[in-house]
Parts: sequence; structure tokens; C-alpha cells
Amino acid sequence: MSALLIGCGAVALLLQLAVVPLWLLPAGSAWGWLLVPLALLSTPHWSLIHEAIHGTLLRDRRWNDRCGRPLAVGYGVPFALLKTGHLLHHRYSRTARERTEVYDPAATTWAATAPGYYVRLFGGLYLAEVATVVLAVAPRAFWQRLARRMESPDSVTGILLDRVGGRLLRQFRVDAAAVVAVHAASLLAYGRHAWMLGAAIAARAVMISVADNAYHYGTELDAPLEAMNLRLPRVLETFVLAFNLHAVHHRHPGLRWHHLRAAFRADGDRFHLGWFTAVARQVRGPVPDERSGTGPPHR
Repeated sequence: MSALLIGCGAVALLLQLAVVPLWLLPAGSAWGWLLVPLALLSTPHWSLIHEAIHGTLLRDRRWNDRCGRPLAVGYGVPFALLKTGHLLHHRYSRTARERTEVYDPAATTWAATAPGYYVRLFGGLYLAEVATVVLAVAPRAFWQRLARRMESPDSVTGILLDRVGGRLLRQFRVDAAAVVAVHAASLLAYGRHAWMLGAAIAARAVMISVADNAYHYGTELDAPLEAMNLRLPRVLETFVLAFNLHAVHHRHPGLRWHHLRAAFRADGDRFHLGWFTAVARQVRGPVPDERSGTGPPHR
């Protein structure tokens, strides 16, 4: 099954980046509408990369990175950054270092926090990941200085830069060069239709960023295993590779996606919210740390 999914992901990338601009658009601009369903595949594509990150995409764990890297290049972000960042998420989720929507009302205000929060929510997260490719040309010493500068008890950025800029820097540079080369070549192939690829990437940025923290928004703090299972029709659950069973995944990060539903039943788990409800409620904005006595109760 995994080989089939990897093949489907590769075909979707090939269609978006090469087939549409080189063969279909010259036959008619209406073929550009094919980018709409291709853009909607961003979520299952991330789910494939997510499986590779956890070593559950293929039985041979060495091949998870080997497949994850080209999938991440097509996604637009070096695999080393995605893998390191996601594993840090599992370690620090809902702690002071990684609680996206929560702010300390003793140190700042909702109005001061909101602009950055909404930028991140509506595409900024993905675009920030993409922007890291510019660091590929930076010397190792610059990474180390930047990591020290960014180190903070309320962020994982310093740790992330330190780890990627260490033993993973060569891999990051190779993959960043591939990201730039592949997408630059694709933009050239689109020519006067380059705005179509730009729109597809913008749609990916919004979908990925909006969904990212929906599973954790308003959940218990200082509890790295805390996450929500979000209800989806079974066909959509399969489409996103059971990513909606997020609480199950945080408790059992080594399980393959198609085993999560069985674990959901075995654990006597429940759905906390509908997926669309959870995504929409993030528009409420930043949430004050209720432990200060000023914030509303979670969930």
C-alpha cells in the first residue's frame, strides 16, 4: 500500500510541476483548473511525509528518509527541517516552547499577539518553512550564531536551527538546492501562466498552516501528549491518512496511519470536535494563559 501511495504522490507532483505546464497548458489554458484538485492533495502529501518522518511509511526504516526527501522537495521544504521540527513538536507540544496560540497576558496583549498569530494561521507557517532554503548558503558558523540568538524558553526555533545546522546541514543544503531548482524550472515552464503555480502554492500554504494547530488549539498546557481527535467522514479520514486521529497518534507515534483507527477503538477514545469546527474556531485568535487567572477555560 505504501508503495502505491508514494507512487500517487510522485505522479501528483509530476503533474503539477511538469505535465501541466509543458504539455497541457499549451493545448489550452482551461487545463489550469487541474491545479485545483492537485492543490487539494497537499494535505495527504504532507501526511505521506509525516509517515516518513516517523519511520512508518516503509518497513525498511532506512528507506523512509530516502523516500521522504524527494517528497519533501516537491512539497517545497527540505526534509531535514520538517523531520526535526515535527519531532520537536512531539517533545515540546503544549509546553512553553510550543503552544502556538497561547500568550502570557502578564507580558503582552491580545492586540500585540494577534497580527503574528493570524499571519501564521493563514499561510505564514508554510511560507516560513519554505523561506529557510535561503539559509542553505549560510556557513555553519552563521547557523550556530543564529541558533544562539533565537534560543528562548518559549520557542523551539533555537533548538531547531542548532540541530539542522549541525550534522544535518549537508543534507539540508542538498535538498534546499533541489527545492529551488525544481520549482524555478517549473515556474519557467509555466511561463506566462506562472501565476497558476503561484496560486496553487499559496493554496497549499493556507491549507497546511490552517490545519497545523487545529488539533491542539485550546487544549491542556504542559501536556505533550495532549491533542484532539477530529471527526471526518471515513472517506476523508482515509484521504488524509487518518491524520485526524491526532490524539491517538500522539499517544502512539510509531503506529502506521492505517492502524490508528484500531488503536482509537482499543483505547476507548472519542472525537473531541468535528474537523471543520476545530479549524474554524482558530479564527477566535490568540488565547491567554488561563493559569494567569485572566483566560477562559480550555475546550
